[in-house]
Amino acid sequence: VEQELDREDVAGPVNMTGAAPCTNAEFTKALARALHRPAVLTVPGFALDLALGGLAEELQVSVRAVPAVLEKAGFHWSYPDIDAAVRVAVDTSP
Repeated sequence: VEQELDREDVAGPVNMTGAAPCTNAEFTKALARALHRPAVLTVPGFALDLALGGLAEELQVSVRAVPAVLEKAGFHWSYPDIDAAVRVAVDTSP
């Protein structure tokens, strides 16, 4: 089902996020499931700091953005949960 992105009833800032916010750990586990790979190791923050310098902070911060404006406007997500969205994103079939 396609939805129009140009809508007069939606104005101002809009969080363009998935239907349900998830943590980085939840995303990583969903990605591992979609790729049929284990997700057992985590990278400690200090290792990211050493490897990436100032960019590491961008990878370590968290924002729980909720798409309240889209929900109020009646938007329906084609892939409402992280597992479905990641599966579609990594699908390599033609």
